Amino acid sequence: MTGNITLTMIKPLAFRNNSSGNILSRITNAGFWIVAAKTMQLSIPQAQKFYEVHKDRPFYKNLVESMTSGPIVVAMLEKENAIEDYRTLIGKTNPAEAAEGTIRRDFGTDIEANAVHGSDSDENANIECDFFFPKSERFHRPG
Repeated sequence: MTGNITLTMIKPLAFRNNSSGNILSRITNAGFWIVAAKTMQLSIPQAQKFYEVHKDRPFYKNLVESMTSGPIVVAMLEKENAIEDYRTLIGKTNPAEAAEGTIRRDFGTDIEANAVHGSDSDENANIECDFFFPKSERFHRPG
């Protein structure tokens, strides 16, 4: 379903701050369906593989450390225009620059602990959803 799915991860700090329920509520209130979800802790090899695209960037090591520092909630979301709508809902990567009322502004603390991950393209959404969810764990919204 190109264009209709995206992946989110509620990052370890937001999980530790008990913000997962509030974040998931905002997501569903914005019209997204949670069609696959789980709580897990990424291993270092999993985080390295997931963020492999950033391996040559200066923040890669800190990103892997941050993402393996505690549990996350990972979810596949479904909605028409999912990527763009979700990117608007979460706001800019740096919470200080994110618009008022966005998830990152309200739940993030800094550019690295920005509360949530969101897919940035249809291609990456498909890759990321495949990384976490086999087809047998995916369900689609009714209708």
